[in-house]
Amino acid sequence: MSEHATAADVACHASVAFVVVRDGAVTWHNDAARRLVGPHGGTWGAGDAPLELLRSVRRGAQQARVRWPSPVGGARWWQVACRSLRPADPTLLYEIVDETSHHEDVLGVRNSQWRLSRLEAMAGMGSWDWDPLDDTMHWSDALLRLFGIPEGGSPDLAAFIAMAHPEDAPMIVSTVAEALRTGEPFAYTARFRLPDHATMKIFEVYAEIVADAAGAPMRVLGAARDVTEQHRARQELAYLAEHDPLTGVANRRRVTAWLADCAERADGGALLLIDVDNFKDINDLRGHAVGDRVMRSLAHTVSARIGSDALLGRLGGDEFAVVVPFGDAENGLELGERLCDAVARTPIADAGSSLQVTISVGVADVAPGREVETSLARADLALYEAKRAGRNRARRFAPDQYHQAVRRVSLLQRVADALDSNTMELDAQPIVDLNSGATVRHELLIRLRDGLSPELGPADFLPAAERTDLVLQLDRWVLDHAVTALAAPAARAADMRLDVNVSARSLEDDELGDWILALLRRHGVEPRRLGLEITETAAVNGLDGARSLAVQLIEAGCGFALDDFGSGFGSFAYLKHLRFTAVKIGGDFVKALDADRIDRALVAAVVGVASDLGMTTVAEQVDRAALVDLLRRLGVDHGQGYHLGRPRPLGELLAGR
Repeated sequence: MSEHATAADVACHASVAFVVVRDGAVTWHNDAARRLVGPHGGTWGAGDAPLELLRSVRRGAQQARVRWPSPVGGARWWQVACRSLRPADPTLLYEIVDETSHHEDVLGVRNSQWRLSRLEAMAGMGSWDWDPLDDTMHWSDALLRLFGIPEGGSPDLAAFIAMAHPEDAPMIVSTVAEALRTGEPFAYTARFRLPDHATMKIFEVYAEIVADAAGAPMRVLGAARDVTEQHRARQELAYLAEHDPLTGVANRRRVTAWLADCAERADGGALLLIDVDNFKDINDLRGHAVGDRVMRSLAHTVSARIGSDALLGRLGGDEFAVVVPFGDAENGLELGERLCDAVARTPIADAGSSLQVTISVGVADVAPGREVETSLARADLALYEAKRAGRNRARRFAPDQYHQAVRRVSLLQRVADALDSNTMELDAQPIVDLNSGATVRHELLIRLRDGLSPELGPADFLPAAERTDLVLQLDRWVLDHAVTALAAPAARAADMRLDVNVSARSLEDDELGDWILALLRRHGVEPRRLGLEITETAAVNGLDGARSLAVQLIEAGCGFALDDFGSGFGSFAYLKHLRFTAVKIGGDFVKALDADRIDRALVAAVVGVASDLGMTTVAEQVDRAALVDLLRRLGVDHGQGYHLGRPRPLGELLAGR
């Protein structure tokens, strides 16, 4: 029988390639062999790579693995067997099976597993599957690492539940049982103690049931994600949203919510406003660190004496509030007098000496249906009366205090009239690069120039305006005039940049960010030329609004600065949880910088933190040349103050005068 006849016999295996080689040349091959190389740029000619690969396979080989790099790209994988066509005949028959697809499948599985493992690790999660029939459970390597279990381990469901916090384990058991009963996907969040018995982590677990044709659960596939840090961050943000970071008591937002609740009840309540007497003197003479200690001590003293049903909160600065549900102004006055006495009898230690602090208290009832702002205004009038009467005492709101309210309303009307008659003006104060001496921005300062007596400065009318919606109108008026000024040809040519202060009340305006960006678009002004500033008090009273506004404006390109940084040391908490582009160091830390090493250390610390967070630093109240050199050495970027440039009307700045 000829070699061709023998080859014809084996050629019936159409899916297997057969090649006959004699004296180093191919004498015959079947169609499968042609298809094995032809589509991939190869032939069985003498000297071609496919034939050379076959010649490397020894006679008698059964499963030799061969890799052929295709001329058109990629690689082909063959399994080759080699035998003599007839005994004692040098003619060889090669049987070739194409295993490329199988090899790629295996490699793909390995790559897929590797990719899954990396993705799980990057996402802080891992996967698992559980067979409820034999109670076997398989954990991915990433999940084992998250739970601190050595590689190769595979705890069963009981061991998994045993790691859960005792308070969470029953919930897990009932959740899984319900899912097995209904066949519905399930999810839960639970605490788990790792095998080291010291580490507690929080995991979000998601899973779905795989059922057989009859609907019976046959497998549970799931994933677990480590959310410990996210949970901790949410807790911190939730705490900051309702608490004052310096004292730990409630913030203004929570106080006003309690007042609203009291006003909805038939028995109402009482409101006490508390203000530290001469607190500015304490800060000026003893420093902000002592001022902060006073705030914390006062919060501790008052909290211990108001009862568990009442709420103590800090409204900002040195002003506190106590909300007493179910009480009235008479009971509130008695409590206020007791608090005055307790605070006066509690000295505060300060560097070997004791500091005597007193408070003044204003009391008003929270009548059913009364607006929160009305209750606050009445208590504030009573507080003013306590201050006027000599401090260190409590007073309740009385109708004859209404005349003071009338004066305040008159002041606010004067401000409103100034806006309508365009007698409200803006001054611009330069912010200077301390290294180059160039002016980089201007801060806008509002001024009332209506020609009436007495003359009013911002300190005279802004506190009153911030208690009403008039401050919202003021903020938008300033922003509108700022953007209009930036659109002026002279301002465009000079690439002028302006910063605007925004009140705490405006941070509660959900539409402010959209309004600002629409204003910039309408005037064709680049967002980078407008910056906003908020004080620490504003951040305290409007944390959620500040966070939302900062993200929106910074992403659009605007500046967003924390003004008066360090005034309460709670500022560092806001640098952690709020986005800023700049930090303005309060003048109280700057004005004695060349004489006070503590101030220098504090400024250096602020510069270090701001630098790490990618924020620019601005020193306020720079009033002499010696401060410029010192601030420059400390690494402060910019400065603002009378030595660097006094405020002047914005119109003069635009006119180049």
